[in-house]
Amino acid sequence: MMPLANLLTSLMALPPSGSRDAYLRFLNSAGDAGLHRNAGPEHVTGSCFVFSPEFDRVLLCFHRKGQFWVQFGGHVESKDVSVAEAAQREAREESGISDLALLSPGIVDLDRHDLHAGFSCTAHWDVGFAAAAAPDVEIAVSDESEDVRWFPINELPVQVPAGFRARLERARRTAMSLIGPRIGC
Repeated sequence: MMPLANLLTSLMALPPSGSRDAYLRFLNSAGDAGLHRNAGPEHVTGSCFVFSPEFDRVLLCFHRKGQFWVQFGGHVESKDVSVAEAAQREAREESGISDLALLSPGIVDLDRHDLHAGFSCTAHWDVGFAAAAAPDVEIAVSDESEDVRWFPINELPVQVPAGFRARLERARRTAMSLIGPRIGC
């Protein structure tokens, strides 16, 4: 399935909401161009929230351009077969965790945000996914970040984007529901 068709199918699987419906309108209007950064000032990006297996910690990067702590993510590239694959690739590149895998292909977050100075784009239509990694896994800082660090879910740093705490909690709950009950926990 092509990336656009795959994303539209994933969006349609979500419960109706203002965000979901806005994404569908944007993609139906923009078509394939909505997935490519060179096709216009607004486009889809893929991101990945990396949780500890117990979902009590989150791995964040300090974004060099944005100057805030945030989940991993970035632009869809021509080699990506889906936005989920782009999110996983970005999380691997930006965290240094080479074998990081998504918990599910299910979307856990939708966040359209305007961009400011330092960005060549004007807005990102971010589609978030989730992965899990052990907090003692070896991590690395990429060129796009100044730092990568684990934080307890209830002790996030001050420098996070507006609304991030609520988005993180929704993404955490959604990710937990996607994997279902865990045996032995």
